[in-house]
Amino acid sequence: MSNHASKLICVIGLSIYFIGLSFLYAQELKPIPLPQPQMEIGKPLMQSLLLRHSSRSFDSKQLPLQEISNLLWAAYGINRPETGHRTVPSAMNWQEYDIYIALQDGIFIYNAKLNSLNPIAAGDLREFAGKQDFVKDAPVNLIYVADYSKISKSGNLTEDQKTFSAIDAGFIAQNVYLYCASQGLATVSRGMFDHEKLAEILKLKPEQKIILTQTVGYPK
Repeated sequence: MSNHASKLICVIGLSIYFIGLSFLYAQELKPIPLPQPQMEIGKPLMQSLLLRHSSRSFDSKQLPLQEISNLLWAAYGINRPETGHRTVPSAMNWQEYDIYIALQDGIFIYNAKLNSLNPIAAGDLREFAGKQDFVKDAPVNLIYVADYSKISKSGNLTEDQKTFSAIDAGFIAQNVYLYCASQGLATVSRGMFDHEKLAEILKLKPEQKIILTQTVGYPK
């Protein structure tokens, strides 16, 4: 066989390989419909407040979709469909946050209106959600991204607007803490992660900023 023929076979083979990878990649990036959140579960509020704490020890067991649906609704779901208002307050009703969720199979964005997860990036990218060792093995890492264009058309915020937006992230994180306390899950919110790398993975626009990440899973 000539060198030219051999090279041609190699090129064809590589093309088929990458087409196959592209197909698999596309297959992995399908939206995930979530079951309806369960409203009749969990411990009473005062017990949840008593049990609320940060944990940095997580079992690697994956959370079922029902638990993820409940968790995301508690964090940032729509509790008044007639107005579109959420389970957390936001200054001026900006609703400037998006919640990204890093799972074993990829990173998705939570669509509260459709109660679904829309794909962002395929593959296990959990390690990029934080610098601590436990992050890469914990089943869920939530990523809170503020879209400043929803606050100001220019994306340039005043100091007061930045403060109010940061407080809004705190409301979301606390809802997650209380849900986890109510359901016997472990969680911790974190600010230690590579902002630039994670923003690149999430394909964020310049006016979007990652404020916090939060790990959730079964206690180890």
